[in-house]
Amino acid sequence: MIIRTLDDVTSDALAAMERGANPRLREIMTSLIKHLHGFIRDARLTEIEFREAAAILSEMGKLTTDTHNEFVLMAGSLGASSLVCLLNNGEDGNAETSQSLLGPFWRLNSPHVANGGAIIRSDTPGASLLVNARVLDQAGEPIAGAEVDIWHASPIGLYENQDPEQADMNLRGKFTTDDDGRFWFTTVKMVGYPIPTDGVVGRLLKAQNRHPYRPAHLHALIVKPGFKVLISQVYDPEDPHIDTDPQFGVTKALLGDYLRHDAPHPSDARIRSPWYSLDYTYVMEPGEAILPKPPIK
Repeated sequence: MIIRTLDDVTSDALAAMERGANPRLREIMTSLIKHLHGFIRDARLTEIEFREAAAILSEMGKLTTDTHNEFVLMAGSLGASSLVCLLNNGEDGNAETSQSLLGPFWRLNSPHVANGGAIIRSDTPGASLLVNARVLDQAGEPIAGAEVDIWHASPIGLYENQDPEQADMNLRGKFTTDDDGRFWFTTVKMVGYPIPTDGVVGRLLKAQNRHPYRPAHLHALIVKPGFKVLISQVYDPEDPHIDTDPQFGVTKALLGDYLRHDAPHPSDARIRSPWYSLDYTYVMEPGEAILPKPPIK
């Protein structure tokens, strides 16, 4: 394998990629070499830029810890996470889907909560939010007995594992859908928040004159045997950053209607005005129920 020309580098690398026994690995690595070498040619990458790129990857590895994943953050900031999600759902990207990004703050073993209960576990000032949701299959039939893991940021834009002022598992809970595919609970209305900007991703956003603020959203991870695990985020269309999400996660199907109510709640005097309600329908696709690995511990 003696290299004589530029083209020899690519052709020899492609030949090496074909030696693996795994056909999917061969397919992925062959495509990677074609696009990576094409990118280097197209961008006319200099030696200095290549060394800087290698240093950035090394820095991202050092920044990734039990509580922060710089690679997940970068994948979202480049639109890669959203593209992979949409490509693999909604009839291979041809239809709307309830699927979205997992995000970096999902935790295993959230406590179970009965339908109608609250997921507020510490003093969390903010307007009340009453969520009523259904889980359906693609034919519109209810999915009973699905486990629904819910989590979201607080009204000051922090998840409980970022904020020592919040109780453990605050604003997190697992629900089980009833025979009609429904689950419902009470929480506080979340707000948008900035993604971490003290690393590589922060420098990239600054260099591109992009803000770091994710629009307000409610996370859900829904599991039922016979269906692909549904990972979803329902966004508030009134958020000021709804059109400029730095993680490219907002789709039309994920816009929720967070209705404001200024009149007192009709049946619960503990809910003070103003309060909000959200009604949303999640649609699951058939497949194997495989839980993702939590991005952080």
